[in-house]
Amino acid sequence: MKLFIFDVGNVVYSNTSVAPKIAKYLGITLEEFLKLAKSSGLDLLQKGLISVEDFWSNFSKLFGKSISEDLWAKFFDPLPIDGTIELIKKLRKHFRVVAGTNTILSHYEIHLKKGHYDIFDAVYASHVIHYTKPDPNFFMYILKSENAAPEETFFTDDDPKNVQCALALKINAFVFTDPKELESKLKQLLGH
Repeated sequence: MKLFIFDVGNVVYSNTSVAPKIAKYLGITLEEFLKLAKSSGLDLLQKGLISVEDFWSNFSKLFGKSISEDLWAKFFDPLPIDGTIELIKKLRKHFRVVAGTNTILSHYEIHLKKGHYDIFDAVYASHVIHYTKPDPNFFMYILKSENAAPEETFFTDDDPKNVQCALALKINAFVFTDPKELESKLKQLLGH
C-alpha cells in the first residue's frame, strides 16, 4: 500500500450532520429541509460552484423567509473519533494518509481553524477539487495528484455508495463502522 484515503464525517469526526439541527431550527421536517437544500444548489455548494451566500439567498427565496446567517456554520460542531485518529497517526509513520471529503467551505474552514486536518498529509475537499463522491472523477483526481495506482490505495467511508465507487475503480475500500473493525481490516490488508 502506498496511499490511504479517509472520509472525514462520521469516520474521523462525528456530530458532522447539521441538516437535522437546521431543519429543527427552521421548524420544518428533515425531508423538507433536504428538498429545499437540494433545490437551492447544495450539490453546487459542495462542488464549490456557488458561494454559501448564494446558497442561502436561493434557499430564502424558496423557503419564503430570509436567512441572514450561515446555518451550516452555526450548527457545525464536529467531535473527534479518537480510535480513527490514533489509527491515522500510526499509518502516517509508514504511509501517506489523506482526507477525501465531500464538504462545503463553511465546514472546511471550521475544521481548519480547529486544526482537525493537521493529522493528514493532504486534504482533498469537494468544494476545492470541484468533484463529489461517488463521482469516479473524485477518486481519479486524488490518485493523479498523489501519483498512486488504485491497487496501491486504500479508502474508507461510512457511505456504501462511495465505497462501491472506489471498489469499481480497483481501489481497496471498506465501509467504515467503527475504528476497531477498521483496524482489523487494515491488519488483514497489510498482512500483520
